[in-house]
Amino acid sequence: MPLAVLSALAEPTRLGAMAILADGGEHCVCELMARLEATQSRMSRHMKVLKLAGLVMDRRDAQWVRYRLNPDLAPELGAIVTAALAAAAQDSPERKVA
Repeated sequence: MPLAVLSALAEPTRLGAMAILADGGEHCVCELMARLEATQSRMSRHMKVLKLAGLVMDRRDAQWVRYRLNPDLAPELGAIVTAALAAAAQDSPERKVA
């Protein structure tokens, strides 16, 4: 499982999505698309990878899908996510990584 998490976080758009979701809220795929400058199909593919890795949960809301961090993520996997987000924030201060 840690390998799937690391692999999912290795892509900049997915890491950016995780940074947005790290605020603890639920975010519409339309918001993720706008903030990460991604098309709907591209964003959906990235979110599917994060979901398969167990990092996010989704909920359909009319025509949109809303995502949030998986609250049941194992602590050791949560530590990986936290470390990846912190490293990304240090590596790219111009990016808005929470």
